[in-house]
Amino acid sequence: MTSHDVVGKLRKITGERSIGHLGTLDPMATGVLPLLLGKFTRLAQFFSSAEKQYAGTIRFGFSTDTYDAEGEAAGADLKPMLTLEQVRAAAGRFHGEMEQMPPPFSAKKIGGVPAYKLAREGKPVELKTASVRIASFEIVGIEGAEARFTMSISAGGYVRSVAHELGRDLGCGAHLSSLRRTQAGVFQISEAHTLAELEPHAGDLEALEALCVHPRNMLQEMPAVTGDAMALGRLRNGAQANLPEFSSAPLVKVFAGQRELVGIAKRVAGTLFQPVVVMG
Repeated sequence: MTSHDVVGKLRKITGERSIGHLGTLDPMATGVLPLLLGKFTRLAQFFSSAEKQYAGTIRFGFSTDTYDAEGEAAGADLKPMLTLEQVRAAAGRFHGEMEQMPPPFSAKKIGGVPAYKLAREGKPVELKTASVRIASFEIVGIEGAEARFTMSISAGGYVRSVAHELGRDLGCGAHLSSLRRTQAGVFQISEAHTLAELEPHAGDLEALEALCVHPRNMLQEMPAVTGDAMALGRLRNGAQANLPEFSSAPLVKVFAGQRELVGIAKRVAGTLFQPVVVMG
């Protein structure tokens, strides 16, 4: 499934039309796909820089036009005999801040058109490098021509590009043969739900809501404060208000009661806050 397919299935299960995902997963990939439903789609801007963690395999011997197993081979299989030490040594340079060239078959836009659409039409794809940060890239093991790895990479980074460049550095070509996202920001695979687990609760909004992340547990870098009726009324109308918040955090989550998220507010001075996002 594509990420768009997942959104479509969730719309049928929940009856909610407004659903957005936080970072596309390639059709070949599996794992964590955080989704925002209803009014919570207004919070997407606060998740954009979330780091992603992956586990997968890289197949050495030939590259592909998509940099993964779904693409066309760029040449014959060289059947390399690589050692774990060789691969780990070559993987060592993929760490920290670096410039990365996105795959030609990617969602990066060129003149407003996704690169993959131009590539499928045989048109030239002139992409620019982008700055990414690879916090960790560990080659766990190698069996034959395939290496297992784990990686932590910044938002907007492509694991496929790392696999392609690693194969180029080793002189034998390579492509991403499998990929599973194990974490996206604070969202871990151990806490995720499959569509099959959600389907029995179709139409039962109370049961579905219980499976979602509690609003107070989202955006944990922001303190959660509960406003009084006067402050909440002002914030809902776009006006500044005083809140019982004494930390130095620039942004706070504002609640009415335990669960109802009223919005996100920005500190103006002291305990005076200006609404940034109002949930309605």
